[in-house]
Amino acid sequence: MTAIKHALQRDIFTPNDERLLSIVNVCKAGKKKRNCFLCATVTTERPVQVNVVKVKKSDKGDFYKRQTAWALRDLAVVDAKDAVKESPEFDLHFDKVYKWVASSTVEKNTFISCIWKLNQRYLRKKIDFINVSSQLLEESVPSGENQSVAGGDEEAVDEYQELNAREEQDIEIMMEGCEYAIANAEAFAEKLSRELQVLDGANIQSIMASEKQVNILMKLLDEALKEVDQIELKLSSYEEMLQSVKEQMDQISESNHLIHLSNTNNVKLLSEIEFLVNHMDLAKGHIKALQEGDLTSSRGIEACTNAADALLQCMNVALRPGHDMLHAVKQQQQRFSDLREQFARRLASHLNSVFVQQGHDQSSTLAQHSAELTLPNHHPFHRDLLRYAKLMEWLKNTDYGKYEGLTKNYMDYLSRLYEREIKDFFEVAKIKMTGTTREGKKFATLPRKESAVKQETESLHGSSGKLTGSTSSLNKLSVQSSGNRRSQSSSLLDMGNMSASDLDVADRTKFDKIFEQVLSELEPLCLAEQDFISKFFKLQQHQSTSGTTTNEVEEMDGVALSRSYTSGVPQTVSSEKDMIRQMMTKIFRCIEPELNNLIALGDKIDSFNSLYMLVKMSHHVWTAQNVDPASFLSTTLGNVLVTVKRNFDKCISNQMKQMDEIKISKKSKVGILPFVAEFEEFAALAESIFKNAERRGDLDKAYIKLIRAVFDSVEKVANESQKTPRDVVMMENFHHIFATLSRLKISCLEAEKKEAKQKYTDHLQSYVIYSLGQPLEKLNHFFEGVEARVAQGIREEEVSYQLAFNKQELRKVIKEYPGKEVKKGLDNLYKKVDKHLCEEENLLQVVWHSMQDEFIRQYKHFEGLIARCYPGSGITMEFTIQDILDYCSSIAQSH
Repeated sequence: MTAIKHALQRDIFTPNDERLLSIVNVCKAGKKKRNCFLCATVTTERPVQVNVVKVKKSDKGDFYKRQTAWALRDLAVVDAKDAVKESPEFDLHFDKVYKWVASSTVEKNTFISCIWKLNQRYLRKKIDFINVSSQLLEESVPSGENQSVAGGDEEAVDEYQELNAREEQDIEIMMEGCEYAIANAEAFAEKLSRELQVLDGANIQSIMASEKQVNILMKLLDEALKEVDQIELKLSSYEEMLQSVKEQMDQISESNHLIHLSNTNNVKLLSEIEFLVNHMDLAKGHIKALQEGDLTSSRGIEACTNAADALLQCMNVALRPGHDMLHAVKQQQQRFSDLREQFARRLASHLNSVFVQQGHDQSSTLAQHSAELTLPNHHPFHRDLLRYAKLMEWLKNTDYGKYEGLTKNYMDYLSRLYEREIKDFFEVAKIKMTGTTREGKKFATLPRKESAVKQETESLHGSSGKLTGSTSSLNKLSVQSSGNRRSQSSSLLDMGNMSASDLDVADRTKFDKIFEQVLSELEPLCLAEQDFISKFFKLQQHQSTSGTTTNEVEEMDGVALSRSYTSGVPQTVSSEKDMIRQMMTKIFRCIEPELNNLIALGDKIDSFNSLYMLVKMSHHVWTAQNVDPASFLSTTLGNVLVTVKRNFDKCISNQMKQMDEIKISKKSKVGILPFVAEFEEFAALAESIFKNAERRGDLDKAYIKLIRAVFDSVEKVANESQKTPRDVVMMENFHHIFATLSRLKISCLEAEKKEAKQKYTDHLQSYVIYSLGQPLEKLNHFFEGVEARVAQGIREEEVSYQLAFNKQELRKVIKEYPGKEVKKGLDNLYKKVDKHLCEEENLLQVVWHSMQDEFIRQYKHFEGLIARCYPGSGITMEFTIQDILDYCSSIAQSH
């Protein structure tokens, strides 16, 4: 086993820098005995790694090969199977359980003992040993082969030191000088020992010979020490001489330093005095301008502006450390503060007077605009005030409290002024819309009773019996038919207000112009005021300051104004645009309610006005948003646009509701339904209004809703109609719808146009077949029998041999339909069709022509059957196709 161990160490473990500590010859339990070796090894390099290696002898030669290796730290359990009874079996628990049978119990115990020692030393008792004898696991193990391997070998390895390259070279040179160094090692060792003794003797003699030289050297050192002592004495005397010179030089240096320090202080003092004089001295002219300057003239305002800027520069000068402790500086700062407070108070008082005076002056001009639909021009007032813009900026930076007070006063005065102007402006607009005088302007007050509205409508447009139709209507109805239609159902446009037939195109055009003029007047007014506020109150630039910030929120007539203060200087919480919008909302708070009232009035006058308002308002909103989406004008017009859109949607919904509630007279024919004609009017009007409009999508959605409602209502009325056949109602109304859509060319209704055409065609065919019926009834029954025989399998040429369908029977049936009888039947049919159809749609000739074609088709069918089933009989009808054409033409001309 020892020879095997050395062979394994040499061939397998030494090349891998490992030492073999223990070995056991094993085979796997329960299998064919193929022996292998389990080896416990450690690495020679640190940190030490302990492994259990499985080594197997090669089948083809006398050498060993490494098969498997496990790290000892992966070993969980060592099971010796029986602690009392000796057994060669044992288990090692790695990633799985490996069962082994050792060649002898001694080898097994030695291997397990080695594993236990390695566990104690390197793994800190991590592995569990079960069924192992306690004697085997004692701390002190009797010395033996494996102990020496595990302990002694390790110490030997730790103490062993390899020769370096120089040492190896010297040994090789020494061995080359001795011929028998390898052949006779003992003689070589003896030679080396003799040479070493000779060298030791030589060293001793050399040491003894150098004693005399050492004594001489010591004597020289003593003499050198004496010389050093003499030099030190001389140096001490020199140092005493220089000490007096040093004291004199120190006194001179200190005197020079004091002189230099005095000069430096004088220069710095002069610099500080010049700085204070240059930066904190305000000219007498500026002081006089601040105290007594004229704030009414342009020259005085310019002088006050320059003085205020100079004062601000003096107050904002960055003082150097310690300046604020000087009494003169404190006095000057107090003087500046008094001047600032005095001038700020004088400026605020003057501007408040200007605001009040402007309100009075502007009020005197309101009477000039009372009869015209125009708003007063505030440009002169803005021009005069803009002269104070720089002073307002100064006030904003120096005394924000007074600046804010001026802002509030300006909003209060201007809001009352604009409220009077705008209300009078809208009163004029309402008067021009309704046509009433100023004394009779109660019409513009909402809400109104329906009866009062109708009464004023009659006074505006004459007698209610004189109805005027819109020239945009593509199907003009007579006064009588319009009256009948409105007696049958509620008009779609008469929704508790004035009906569309009570207003002509001129009235709607007048409303459109008035509404456009209202928006055109309001828009420049708001933009001019916003531009003035931005420039006058210096709100067009974003400012930010540093310091301690305190926030305050103040509510002014429902408008929350947020501001912050930073060490007395404002730092806006919201952006400058938000402040401008808040001021505009305060000043023009009446615009949105007045616009809503005007919109409600226009909707009450004529619900179709919502179309005009939607287009105009959308255009102005789009224009305002392109300039500034967050501006007051854009926001206000956007809110009003929502109201207009709701009115438009309400108009569409009411029309659909009226369609759903329509009632048809049971005693008269239906004709073109009122809502079909009114959809035509609505579509024509809408197309003219929405041409190139931004809100085309809203109209397209309304079209889809309306046309579907029209389709459904037409079918509903057709199903309920008693006097007029259902096919006639469907045919006439869908023909009218198709004609309307074809003429107007509404792109979003292309599918509905095709559907209307299909419905018209289908119901025309259905009505023709239903009305025409079987004009040659007996002949038709006869040939139905013939076709039935052919269908049963009888050949066509053999049908004439059937008793009921022979030639005699055919001649008999044909004689019952002479030309005179046929013409009489067609004449009665024409009268019946004429009774069903209405004159407005003018479809009589179309229907009559279709009936003529259907009759000729039946005639040709009969002729074909006679030719195929009765060949060579010479039997023909008693009238020809030409006779049918003559009959139809004659009947149409006679009526």
